Amino acid sequence: MNRINHMFRATLLAGFGLFALTGTAMAQMDHAHHGHGAGNEAAPAGQPGKASATTRTVQIEMADISYNLEKLDVKAGETIRFIVVNKGELLHEFSIATAAGHAEHQKKMAMMVDHGMLTATGINKDMAKMDHSAMGMGHMDHDDPNSILVEPGKQGELVWTFAQGGTLEFACNIPGHYEAGMVGKISVAK
Repeated sequence: MNRINHMFRATLLAGFGLFALTGTAMAQMDHAHHGHGAGNEAAPAGQPGKASATTRTVQIEMADISYNLEKLDVKAGETIRFIVVNKGELLHEFSIATAAGHAEHQKKMAMMVDHGMLTATGINKDMAKMDHSAMGMGHMDHDDPNSILVEPGKQGELVWTFAQGGTLEFACNIPGHYEAGMVGKISVAK
């Protein structure tokens, strides 16, 4: 386990310092607006899809610190069922957003790590249930419809309908992972 914690710390140090927000700086951030739900960064990327509308299934495999894909081509309006498998030893995320959406989401993920909700290998469910309002923060959770956290050796599923044409990214926003190259491009054709 020490090797895993050392790897996690190393990936944190490789980042651009998003994880370094502590104390007063964190307390001043508004956690309620860091998600990707309705009315924010998920909109340009699309919206949650219905399994019955799926046009194809794509398996995404995550390792430490990579995906099995570098690029994915989709069509506007297409609904894809992503089967996300974590073959690594660390906790990873599969998130669909614009580059700006990922940058915003990385702040939320840094807070979750700093407050012990996310660890190198998993989700601390007790910390996730904790009321953070006493610390001047809103509710902290990872319930973004365009994102899924997958613990080592596990798999998850995300069904997504892509919106207008353009370029998106799929990425892991756990501190240091995006910066270490755990990101790929999604080209959405009109």
